[in-house]
Amino acid sequence: MNLAELLTIPASMFPDQEMLRFEGRGTSYAGLCERVARTAGALRALGVLAGDRVAALEINTPAMIEALYATAGLGAAFVPLNYRARADELAHLLGVAAPRVLLVGDRYLDTVRELGAARAEGPQLATLEHPAEGVPHLPALAEQSAPVFPAEVADEDLAVLMFTSGTTAAAKAVMLAHADLVAFVFNTTEPADGSDRGAVLLAAPLHHIAGLTAALAATFAGRRIVLLRQFEAEAWLHLVETERVTHAFLVPTMLKRVLDSPHFAAPNLASLQVLSYGAAPMPLPVIRRAIEVFPPAVQFINAFGQTETTSTVAVLGPEDHRLEGAPEEVERKLRRLASIGRPLPDVELRILDDQSRALPPGQVGEIAIRTERLMRGYYGQEAATRATVQDGWLRTRDLGWMDEDGYVYLAGRASDLIIRGGENIAPQEVEAVLASHPAVEEAAVIGLPDEEWGEQVAAVVVRRPGVEVSAEALVEHCRQRLASFKRPQAVVFADALPRNALGKLLRQELREQASRQPPAISHQRSGQS
Repeated sequence: MNLAELLTIPASMFPDQEMLRFEGRGTSYAGLCERVARTAGALRALGVLAGDRVAALEINTPAMIEALYATAGLGAAFVPLNYRARADELAHLLGVAAPRVLLVGDRYLDTVRELGAARAEGPQLATLEHPAEGVPHLPALAEQSAPVFPAEVADEDLAVLMFTSGTTAAAKAVMLAHADLVAFVFNTTEPADGSDRGAVLLAAPLHHIAGLTAALAATFAGRRIVLLRQFEAEAWLHLVETERVTHAFLVPTMLKRVLDSPHFAAPNLASLQVLSYGAAPMPLPVIRRAIEVFPPAVQFINAFGQTETTSTVAVLGPEDHRLEGAPEEVERKLRRLASIGRPLPDVELRILDDQSRALPPGQVGEIAIRTERLMRGYYGQEAATRATVQDGWLRTRDLGWMDEDGYVYLAGRASDLIIRGGENIAPQEVEAVLASHPAVEEAAVIGLPDEEWGEQVAAVVVRRPGVEVSAEALVEHCRQRLASFKRPQAVVFADALPRNALGKLLRQELREQASRQPPAISHQRSGQS
């Protein structure tokens, strides 16, 4: 099944139903289908054939949705590029993807030209917004083109090339086939039936798997897509109220900005039914605060997944976010808020030791995942693919453990594991304890070189506004709750933690900062006692 049929099938049944909202303007299923078909014709006029790549560098606009479905309809692969990428990063992305056509928003055209992407051997440029001298204007070309409808494709044909976030290394291009994306939608979404399915506010960019799959699922479900160009807390709050948004997804940093906004008012969010979050670990104080201040009817969902798994593989559902019941039940739910929930029905998840043997509940190991919607590999990187996918299992390099009830808890990246005196320390375990202190806004734990013990545990702490706490008090807080070798030997205070655009912690940058800044306290010779 062609990915574009997620649009054409419901559109054939409910052509007049509004499908897309952008800055006050609505587009029906039929209207979107017509624009997609003509955009496909325009791309074909630019030389796009089945098997080619079409890259796009633009924020969330209707043109990006149209380009996604038009490219898939031609049997080509859509390549959404990170519009926050630096010039050297963008050059790397284009070099890997080698697109036939590069679609560009106005604000990025000069950058692309400076990179030389428009030279003879580079991709054909086309603008998405306004005409530019010497560059085809895709919307104008679409108006003149005959419509082209979805072509037949094989299940394994490439539909999307999506780059990983690349927080520790150069971003890799994940190959997602038509069958992978369609399987995710079919397994998680009820098809449109003409009824009002509400509205989803799409604030995550389409170059992130959460944004892309949210758009696909909403299209197939008949849920109106409200597009937000780029996330901004006040704009997000305004659209939830004025567009009567029922469903939304936020990464943790976005949610915190919404909560901190002076415009936040629970009554204005009365339409909201489901608020999903993910893409990075959620600080416990942030989600607890959200549960307290959002309208009681809001159902919170923690959706954990990767680009390599075509989005979500584990979910912590609404019931686990309702902090109600007997004291022991509330305590159990509070512990589970630190988890990513349980695997979805179409997912197998195991915790493996360094010999690839399954570990019992309670033991930390590498998370491995198997699902029918696993990526087809990294584009042009066979060695990296073989190292990541072994015997049908994705080796995530995420450390974690599972409790007796099947809830999975993250324990950091394998590369972030701190080894002190031969003992393994998962940073997230220490971070969770630090975050439980009432004076801590957020915390990150890293390993720093230590002559005697190999590594020392260093904590970088952001204090809550207007609250003071000493490094000694935080170390004592950890001493009472952790084994002695796990407590921080160094504490550094910071105004904020370095994160990428989607909220993922940049630990290497933290290490560099911490090595330049003397710690507020240091117990480097405290040993294992």
